[in-house]
Amino acid sequence: MKILVTGGLGFIGSHTVVELQNKGFDVVIIDDCSNSDEKVLEGIERITGIKPIFEKLDLKEKDKVEDFFHRYKDIEGVIHFAASKAVGESVENPLLYYENNIGTLVYILKELCKKNKASFIFSSSCTVYGQADKMPITENAPVKQAESPYGNTKQMGEEIIRDTCKVTPNLNAIALRYFNPMGAHPSAEIGELPIGVPQNLVPFITQTGAGLREQLSVFGDDYPTPDGTCIRDYIYVVDLAKAHVVALERLLGNKNKDNYEVFNVGTGTGSSVLEAIQSFEKVSGKKLNYKIVERRPGDITTAYADTTKANEVLGWKAEYTLDEAMESAWVWEQKIRSC
Repeated sequence: MKILVTGGLGFIGSHTVVELQNKGFDVVIIDDCSNSDEKVLEGIERITGIKPIFEKLDLKEKDKVEDFFHRYKDIEGVIHFAASKAVGESVENPLLYYENNIGTLVYILKELCKKNKASFIFSSSCTVYGQADKMPITENAPVKQAESPYGNTKQMGEEIIRDTCKVTPNLNAIALRYFNPMGAHPSAEIGELPIGVPQNLVPFITQTGAGLREQLSVFGDDYPTPDGTCIRDYIYVVDLAKAHVVALERLLGNKNKDNYEVFNVGTGTGSSVLEAIQSFEKVSGKKLNYKIVERRPGDITTAYADTTKANEVLGWKAEYTLDEAMESAWVWEQKIRSC
């Protein structure tokens, strides 16, 4: 089966391509390389022995999306990662985010609606919950007003897919609400490649450990948590990638109960910022240079997943620990700094 992975050269996308190819799927990648590197293709090939088909294409160009699906009529499923994802940037430039994250989704769905049968996996986010009222967070937790245009595009994306599925019986979709992806492939052939200053905690930790950053800022130690720092659910990127394959197989095998479903993808365990730092110090044997600074606007206190639905209904479960995932991130960081 031929599967399209948009944003397939990105962090989560590239790991998902590897897992798809390992399962025997024929993968086509679309990426505009605005936040990724074509060299990732070589890493994918070194791991799997297969170089996926690659189309450098901007999904904001509707005619090019139409042309792609005209040329690849045998696409049976789409995993849609391609999107801008920096919260701060979305606040500064909301129209860029609405055009890139919403317009491209609409163009792809329009093409899938023309097919006799289509399967669609959407890269969503736990940001849709905001600061949830209860922990752990279930899929039934209320979707709260977004804190940023980025978060709003995930909420709107889910609504667009749900509304489209209601009137399109031949379209089957699953939205996966990720918590906090981290780590790198155990081969150290692919991993997270942030452009500029990292937006996520773990690459900032590893870059500080490698001497690329002078110091890590911990934003606040006065939150109502055991050690005063924010708590997140850190999930190993390979575990997350495997969740996409399981979700896709659910749709392709007609195992879904509805033609639109939602699953949380996390470990079910919350770890604080200081615990993430301690994990790095443990696996690296290095003392990390960090300091406590003022809280950052928009940060929620605690978010970790109730994974019951993903475990029991989807048949997927995270396997790697925080330490194992952190060690893979550190091995990757050392490798790219030595190149």
